[in-house]
Amino acid sequence: MPDLIVIGGGLAGSEAAWQAAQNGLNVELYEMRPSQETGAHTTSYLAELVCSNSLGSKLADRATGLLQHELRLMKSLLLIIAEEMAVPAGGALAVDRERFAQRVTEMIANHPKIKIIRKELSAIPDTLTIIASGPLTSPQLADAIAELSGEDQLYFYDAISPILNFESIDMQIAFRGSRYERGDNSQGDYINCPLNKQEYENFVDGLRSAERIELREFEEQIEKGVKAGMHNYFEGCLPVEILAQRGKDTLAYGPMRPVGLTDPRTNTRPAAVVQLRQDNLAGTMFNMVGFQTNLKFPEQRRVFRMIPGLENAEFLRYGQMHRNTFIFSPKLLKPTLQFSAQENLLFAGQITGVEGYMGNIATGFLAGWNAARLHKGMEPLVIPRTTMLGSLCHYVTHADPVDFQPMKANFGIVPPLEDGVRRNRRQRAAEYSRRALADLRAFHREFMGIEPVKLKTS
Repeated sequence: MPDLIVIGGGLAGSEAAWQAAQNGLNVELYEMRPSQETGAHTTSYLAELVCSNSLGSKLADRATGLLQHELRLMKSLLLIIAEEMAVPAGGALAVDRERFAQRVTEMIANHPKIKIIRKELSAIPDTLTIIASGPLTSPQLADAIAELSGEDQLYFYDAISPILNFESIDMQIAFRGSRYERGDNSQGDYINCPLNKQEYENFVDGLRSAERIELREFEEQIEKGVKAGMHNYFEGCLPVEILAQRGKDTLAYGPMRPVGLTDPRTNTRPAAVVQLRQDNLAGTMFNMVGFQTNLKFPEQRRVFRMIPGLENAEFLRYGQMHRNTFIFSPKLLKPTLQFSAQENLLFAGQITGVEGYMGNIATGFLAGWNAARLHKGMEPLVIPRTTMLGSLCHYVTHADPVDFQPMKANFGIVPPLEDGVRRNRRQRAAEYSRRALADLRAFHREFMGIEPVKLKTS
């Protein structure tokens, strides 16, 4: 009989299983792939990155960067592996997605206290359990969660960007460069496809008129309270064709903003730019940054090849759209990530309403630690509210239920500074970061004293 069952082998489930096992628990980790596919994953690896390969900014005065610093302080396995598998991405932490997932799978599979079980677990156990089944939770498990909680499920639609073959990019037109010359590569960590005003307007028109993939019947179910016929897109991950519908200039101020870049052919700033980010260590694959889409595959080829430098682009993966599921956390969860009506049940990852890779890893970390503490008869941890992790957990468990939506790490959810000193935005962010890490170090020394099992990570 295991001490803990973890449902879901994504980012949150993998981190949770590792942390609980490191703290002495015998863990069974259930992952339904490859026997049951999700429609978005392409491998059987644990911790597969379905969307972007970027884990966000590395800078401590950025929200995701602060979360990375917090997880580094707490010795997160997945952050350690991400830094080992990093690819050039300017000031961001991006990884070779296949090598990252492969390494996580090897580490979890070789842990003496973790047993991976490759099958769907559709019923919720009555023993100590973490549900980290992610946004692509199977319908059977989603029904079980709904029955337990008494709440309707909430849905939003998420989309992923295409990946291109580097050799098919015309580097006579495209150029390397990072905004404001950030990054470790003297040539720049991104490939940039510049558009002049007329090219940009033509591209927007092409997007607006392109055919989209019809959503599957189950994806067209509109959750309770939403008017019939409206699609509930998550605002943080809108398809580019939806952004194009919002106005001619929307993309130029969004994923195609040209600020901080100069086209070496003209020595001027382009009207718009499409950035491509390296997707693997070999540098043979590049993803279109911010270009989530639900266009039909032939339309993706037609419209995206309107972009200068991509006229002959070879698509290694097309963009696509899928339904994501999350629970009504403001009513159902405590800041410890425990289920309010069943304290030996915890949730972690995107199903809680925390959005972003780092948020998923961080909540998995906390759920794993709290499961270990519950097993040992100790009080579960509530991470300091002044930290980014603490603020995320507080947000999803205290948000206004009227308009609750998934939330990424951001400084808007962090408690304000109380010293009365006037600061600009950058100074405030730096002070938020300093305060968060100081409070977390003190908290770590006082409460996180469980001696971990010694196990090499390489």
